[in-house]
Amino acid sequence: MELTKEDLEILNSKIGLKHLLENKKIDLEKALYKAKYELKLRDIQVELVKMQLWLIANNKKLVVLFHGNDSSEKSGIIRKILSHNNPRHYRVEVNLPHHSEGESAEWYFKKFVEKLPQPGEMVLWDRSWYNRATIEPVHGLCTQEEYELFMGQVNDFEKMLVESGIHLVKFYFTISKKEQAKRIKNIKSSPLTKWKMTPYDEPSQKLWDKYQSYKEKMFSSTSTDFAPWIEITEDKREEGMIQAAKHILKAFSYE
Repeated sequence: MELTKEDLEILNSKIGLKHLLENKKIDLEKALYKAKYELKLRDIQVELVKMQLWLIANNKKLVVLFHGNDSSEKSGIIRKILSHNNPRHYRVEVNLPHHSEGESAEWYFKKFVEKLPQPGEMVLWDRSWYNRATIEPVHGLCTQEEYELFMGQVNDFEKMLVESGIHLVKFYFTISKKEQAKRIKNIKSSPLTKWKMTPYDEPSQKLWDKYQSYKEKMFSSTSTDFAPWIEITEDKREEGMIQAAKHILKAFSYE
């Protein structure tokens, strides 16, 4: 591996040496990749702090939706990119997949309206109302009628949010079928991560084509000029994380 002067400076820095020495067998290429990623992420995290301070000072409101293939590590991405932001001014909400029994008499979007951001606040959804467009119909957690009602209402709902002054960002993290299988295997085999497995992760490989079909319907019907979907197609976690952070920074022309 041929190293440039810049590469050598990075590898001789504290961050570079940390990655060089984290394993018994030194891997220059891997250490350099990790060091460059960490430096890049730090710069972006600084900008995210600046953006949040501007958002607070100007009473702006931001909602970010995180969706994607099972095992696309949405929650990990949220934690990592906001690890230096002020937690008093952002919330992470989770919408777990569940059967819709008992909700039919209540407007589906009601629980999400109740958790909209206050002025100067960011709300990030680890899965959101779009469960009804993908995971719920795939696993039979909603009826066809409920699915069609949602698809007919969601654009108007989001238009109302945007027109009321909420900045809405919608992410979908797409990983390959092969990468998904690899991540599921790694999660299940580690005592530190196997708690992440849900009843919906296990059959995800068998239901791959069905998921893809509902995902494409969602994209074609709900990616609008005022609330477009941002699809991030990276099997490398680090690259997907950097892309997501950069898109969040574009939500505002902050100072």
